[in-house]
Amino acid sequence: MNKQIITTLSIAAALLIAACGGSSHESASATTTTASSEQPKSAATDPGSYDPKRGEGKYDASNVTVGTLDASMAAKGKSIAETKCFSCHKTSEEKLVGPGWKGVTSRHPAYWIMNFITNPDPMINKDPEVQAQLEICLVRMPNQNLAEQEARDIVEFMRQNDGAK
Repeated sequence: MNKQIITTLSIAAALLIAACGGSSHESASATTTTASSEQPKSAATDPGSYDPKRGEGKYDASNVTVGTLDASMAAKGKSIAETKCFSCHKTSEEKLVGPGWKGVTSRHPAYWIMNFITNPDPMINKDPEVQAQLEICLVRMPNQNLAEQEARDIVEFMRQNDGAK
């Protein structure tokens, strides 16, 4: 009887771990469905119109502006990143599960970063640079369901990490 209970619990634990991994086809399509219900601006109607400089999502130069570093936002962003990001990313150039964050704000505008961290699945599917990174990292970035302000705070922390003043 005890062996049967242990076996059942072991199988249940293995299934739970597999379901939480974020790489199963079923969970990816569920995330895509949720994200696509928001209807991002760019390629929602024409997949051939993807702009790799802007990304896929509702953010662009008209609704995301950066100026002088906001230390308060950066502190909030660091706190959010410690909870939602640092299990996969380092603030250096070193790869953990995902790529390191050092220099990301010099490679991409803030709105591109916000589109990616709030809407990763369509960008992973369409962006050549993100697809190349996926080949290196081998793990799709999960959608962390960040609120707009959380995403903006994380971008400000990334800017601080890259030396913005």
